[in-house]
Amino acid sequence: MAAAAVVVAASLLVDRLVGDPHSRYHPVAVLGRFIGWWGVPSRYPARIQRSVGVAGTLASVALFAAPFALIQFAAPWYLYLLIAPFLLKACLAWRALEEHVAAVVLALDDGGIDAGRSAVGMMVSRDTARLESEHILSAAYESMTENLVDSIISPLFYFGLFGLVGAAAFRAINTLDAMLGYRDERLRIGCFPARLDDLANFIPARITGLLLLAYFAAKGRFTPAYAALRRDRKKRPGFNGGIPIAVIAGGVGVRLEKPGVYTIGDPERTLAEGGADIVRAVRAATVIFALAEIAALFLLVSMSYT
Repeated sequence: MAAAAVVVAASLLVDRLVGDPHSRYHPVAVLGRFIGWWGVPSRYPARIQRSVGVAGTLASVALFAAPFALIQFAAPWYLYLLIAPFLLKACLAWRALEEHVAAVVLALDDGGIDAGRSAVGMMVSRDTARLESEHILSAAYESMTENLVDSIISPLFYFGLFGLVGAAAFRAINTLDAMLGYRDERLRIGCFPARLDDLANFIPARITGLLLLAYFAAKGRFTPAYAALRRDRKKRPGFNGGIPIAVIAGGVGVRLEKPGVYTIGDPERTLAEGGADIVRAVRAATVIFALAEIAALFLLVSMSYT
């Protein structure tokens, strides 16, 4: 348990120092190519696509988690402490979220609407061709707040429960959902990973909501954060992503909107004015959760010796 606590701290340090290297050999990039190979609906008759989705999901998760399991269960402790932070970091994307948002803000400021649309199109799957500046920023900050759960809290949560295997399994499930979980021709093949991702994020999303409420309470913004949570969390499709989005929108005092689909929060100020506070809220939730997890792991160690 003490080693696991060290790995959590070290992985976040590696993330802040290194970020997310753009390499075709990154474990998640390799996983993505494997999913892209088998996850093509047109290769299979419609009647077996759901079964293919189940089998492909289980195979993808098992193959991706296998090297993580090898280090977790077979490596000597000193090799584990050396390699595990980098493996856990491969399941995280904290600094990358901030960099993607910063790139959108910079593109919008320096290159105008078209540059902003192009930059945010790298973050979200929605059509960005007609987005105006506030909607461009909204798409970027929505992606950041949703991915606070998907890319930070959930991998750390499952690492705390199941070690490297837990973090790797979650990252594989989330990647499968990101690539296949759409209501288009991928509906049948992506149904199983999409439901699995919803289930995996259910508890972490609610933990994240509580952490954010505590953070905004400390800043004197609990009431609007909680009001937005109660009113707006179900406006967004799915039953997880709306929680962090609503709390942050209410706590910061901004409106996050997907035109024609949903509006979350009240526009007390623009996203250009409130963007920095969104980044601070994401950082605060990450640090609070990591410190709580590290403390819990050390507490389990002390209890095992009593």
